[in-house]
Amino acid sequence: MKIKLIFDEKEEIIAELFDTECAKAIYKILPIESDLNTWGDEFYFSIPSEHHLDETATLKVKAGDIGYWPSGKALAIFFGPTPASVDENPVPASEVNLVGRILDDPKRLKTLKISSKIKMISF
Repeated sequence: MKIKLIFDEKEEIIAELFDTECAKAIYKILPIESDLNTWGDEFYFSIPSEHHLDETATLKVKAGDIGYWPSGKALAIFFGPTPASVDENPVPASEVNLVGRILDDPKRLKTLKISSKIKMISF
């Protein structure tokens, strides 16, 4: 399921959501608009959907992964080290369900850290 992430109504990043129950439920509520937060090289934002940890739950993510964070009822987009990292790999604050990935180069997200809003749409 392809999606676009639009930062401050200007920059677009192409991504996909996986074929999991959590990802499908998120896809069904698109479009989503939210304030954007950063935690190191991770964006996270609240979404109007609540899910529990599932079979994809992990603390091991890579740059470009998109996770649903049940503790914050939020999506997290990883693109580099976070405050919990011990090397260049991102580490979430707590387990996330892997729900998708960025199809563009995740390093591009580093240039968008000044963004304050995100919109997530299907296409």
